[in-house]
Order: sequence, then C-alpha cells, then structure tokens
Amino acid sequence: MTFRTAFTELLGVRHPIALAPMGGSAGGALAAAVSNGGGLGLLGSGNGDRDWLDRELPRVAAGTSGPWGVGFQSWAIDPDVVSYTLGHGPAAVMLSFGDPRPFAGLVRDSSAVLIVQVTDLDEARLAVDVGADVIVAQGTEAGGHGARRGWSTLAFVPALVDLVAPTPVLAAGGIADGRGVAAALALGAAGALIGTRFQATAEALVDPGAKKAIVDGSGEQTERSSVLDIARGSRWPRAYTGRTLGHPFLDRWQDAEDELAADPDGARRAYQDGIARGDLPPQPVWASQAIGLIHDLPPAQELVGVLAAEAAEALTRALPG
Repeated sequence: MTFRTAFTELLGVRHPIALAPMGGSAGGALAAAVSNGGGLGLLGSGNGDRDWLDRELPRVAAGTSGPWGVGFQSWAIDPDVVSYTLGHGPAAVMLSFGDPRPFAGLVRDSSAVLIVQVTDLDEARLAVDVGADVIVAQGTEAGGHGARRGWSTLAFVPALVDLVAPTPVLAAGGIADGRGVAAALALGAAGALIGTRFQATAEALVDPGAKKAIVDGSGEQTERSSVLDIARGSRWPRAYTGRTLGHPFLDRWQDAEDELAADPDGARRAYQDGIARGDLPPQPVWASQAIGLIHDLPPAQELVGVLAAEAAEALTRALPG
C-alpha cells in the first residue's frame, strides 16, 4: 500500500511520518536517517542554541538528499535564530509551545513549509491565522512537554481536522507503531509526528541508559508534571508540563508543585543531592504512554519503513477485501 496524503504531497516524502523535533536528542544523524527512510526528519533545536545548530545543521544537510526541517520552542527563541536556520535551506520549520506570530512571517517569506504544533483549539485557531501549512495535534499521551490539561490524541485529532480544514493535520502523542499511524490516518490526519519511538533508535542523541529505560518501561510508569522543570531550574512555562518515566523525586512532589516552586534553590539542591546519591537518573527520561510498544533499538531509517508497512497491514486488516 502506498500512502498519498496532503502531507506527503506537500513535503515530497514517501511516508506520512515525521520525526518529532525532540530538543537536543533529535540531532542531524537522526533527522537525516528519518528523511532517508522516506519520512520528514526534523532537528530538535528547542531553544535555538547556535552552537548546537552549527554542529547539527551540516550533519543533516550532508546526511540526506531528502527533505528535512528544524523544530523550535516558540517561547524560547528569537527571530534571529529562525532567520539563521532558514539560511541553511530546510524544507520545513516547526514552531511549538508559545506564540508563533513573531516567527511565522519569516518562515512564510521563505521556501520552507510552516508547521505549527498545537495543544488546544485556541492554539489551533492562531495557527490558522498565522498561515500554518501543516498543524500538529499533540495529545497529552505524548512524551516530553505538552499541555498540562490537554486533549487525548484520539479526541483531539478529528476535532482539529474539522476545525482547520483544509490545512493538513499530523497526529502526535502515544504513537509508537504502525497501528498508531493507521489510527491517525483513520481519524482524518494526513500523517503522524512520532517522538519516543525514535528516541529508542541507534542515531538518537540519548544516553544508552535512557534508551534502555524506554525499552524496558511501560506506559503506566510515566507521569506528567512540572516537578522536574522546577527542580532543574528550567524556564519552561507552567502551562506545559513534561511527561517522563517516574522516580522517587517525582513521587515526593507530584501533588506539591507550588510548594516546590516556592523554594527553587532548595528544590535544585534536593534534586542534585538525589542524583549524587544515585537515587535519581542524571537526566529525565522523556517518554510517552506508548513506551510499552517499544522493544528494540533499530536504525531510524529502517524504522520508518517498518512503521509504514505496519500501518498498511493494520488498515488492510481493518478493511478486509
């Protein structure tokens, strides 16, 4: 089965699959591998660190002849870093978490496709207003940061598809195999944006221990909160919480975030003390609720094809004959 959707046509990719631009871990090698596999690889630039971009932009550009892009956190960047990145010729720029208006015009004035990720319908309306070419519907099942009180992917995708038509929608959150991709297409999405499944690949810039934790973990072991942002001194807006694998520090403060935030210096000391004792992982293990579907660490290029084949098989089973 060959998938032709508004997303594959717009970006010129073989499969309706995009790499979530996971901050720091979706580097040039991973993005290039996803593009080489027939999907859209997106660098995870996050806050637009220039040293990181100077290292990873050449890697993705040299590593693939397919389309690729870069993702940013809108709350954490300035227009200069977007202009700098556009000078390297990405096929797409994705904006997430915050107001896209200061940057959307720069992307639309270039040849790049503007992708805007949203977590609710108000954000979706703003994405339409700024002229997004593709809108990502992120459900709360997603690993990493997302809405504190958001929609589930199953409910959000069709609601967003109806609201923003004819703009193509990508589904995100809790998609870790081809059945999830097939479900996204059945809900009316033009493809899927996938993160945690690509964290567990050979090319991801993730500590081996974190990759093993993802492979060994299960969805009920994940938690969504602001606890680790507070403890790590992160500037993430409180409207966006992080989904990670759980551990004792999260258990201690899960229902007391305001108390923790009232003493940020003490929170950081307690967190660092736990790391020093070996009680806590040195870095959060960002993970979606779908990690129970992840059992191996394949090359990312190969994984794209596997996901597409699984999606085709799932749709064939659902619609026999």
